[in-house]
Amino acid sequence: MKTDFNKRLQQLKEEHQLLVTLKNQPLTESYNGIYYRYKNPVLTNQHAPLFWRYDLNPQTNPHLMERIGINAAFNAGAIKFNGAYLVIARVEGNDRKSFFAVAESPNGIDNFKFWDYPVRLPETEIPDTNVYDMRVVKHEDGWIYGLFCTERKDPNAPEGDTSSAVAQCGIARTRDLKKWERLPDLITYSGQQRNVVLHPEFVNGKYALYTRPQDGFIDTGSGGGIGFGLTDSMEHAEVKEEVILDKKTYHTIYEVKNGQGPAPIKTDKGWLHLAHGVRNTAAGLRYVLYLFMTDLKDLTKVIYKPAGHFIAPVGIERVGDVSNVVFSNGWIADKDGTVYIYYASSDTRLHVATSTIEQLVDYCMNTPADGLRSATSVDSLYKMIDKNLKQR
Repeated sequence: MKTDFNKRLQQLKEEHQLLVTLKNQPLTESYNGIYYRYKNPVLTNQHAPLFWRYDLNPQTNPHLMERIGINAAFNAGAIKFNGAYLVIARVEGNDRKSFFAVAESPNGIDNFKFWDYPVRLPETEIPDTNVYDMRVVKHEDGWIYGLFCTERKDPNAPEGDTSSAVAQCGIARTRDLKKWERLPDLITYSGQQRNVVLHPEFVNGKYALYTRPQDGFIDTGSGGGIGFGLTDSMEHAEVKEEVILDKKTYHTIYEVKNGQGPAPIKTDKGWLHLAHGVRNTAAGLRYVLYLFMTDLKDLTKVIYKPAGHFIAPVGIERVGDVSNVVFSNGWIADKDGTVYIYYASSDTRLHVATSTIEQLVDYCMNTPADGLRSATSVDSLYKMIDKNLKQR
């Protein structure tokens, strides 16, 4: 039995090592001039260390059974830290509980390896049932902040209702991404909050937040759209007034709801934003990503917004626990202008796409906006066709 244990353990170690060191390759055949997708996901449930999943003692686990199953690794915040590319992934166990774990890569596209221990996140006086989708921001005040969704059972749910929940914005901060200080949850006056993101700079001496007000846990109701508000401090964060800077709109990719992805990137042309949009289909909700830009001085003023999606699920990305979904809450802009976009597919795995600041700004500034009618879409096509045919 011990021989079988050792043989199987060695096989598991070899397979895991092959996975985490697998070299990634850009998919050049699908390059659209805007970004490269890559052949392999950068994180999956199988990237979780063996010592998270298996009791490696043959005396207490003679059959080498998986004791703690990992279901998925997805929706990761991202940051460049001490020269390494780090993603703070949402890791979901087989028990449906999510937690945060840091995975590190030397190049941002492959060889991502989880740190030995997941994040031990302190709780507030009202314990979180579930936490997920952390946006990680290095703020100019010197702290690294993690803003995430904290989910708890709805205390007003009728007896027997075991699915109604309340979502709010949890806040934690750190210096080293290992020891985290938990701050009180964000206070707003617009129902539930998910997809809250901290702006990396002070605005008029205050902290600025991108919000997503909605009435219910799933349905936005009278709320919805990407909001913006200010708070005097992060130790007791409170947004008293939210301004909607990017609203949900009928018959668009963000018809049902939309939300800020990671914190925006500052460019000389404006702030570059990545967001997700949701629409309804006969097969259910479809999540895609889109880009827009806001004014450098007036952060609530959208100055460029291309029509349609920037990244949509394709191929195997459409298959998973929640199908037909791409979602992003992390990207890294390097000093050389390269942008690493970390996006999850179908609530299951994490991918990377690469582009540059120059390309993304060009895409935003020179791609036609959504005219919101079929006729205006045809008008945009005619302008492109006329321009190209005149050059023949």
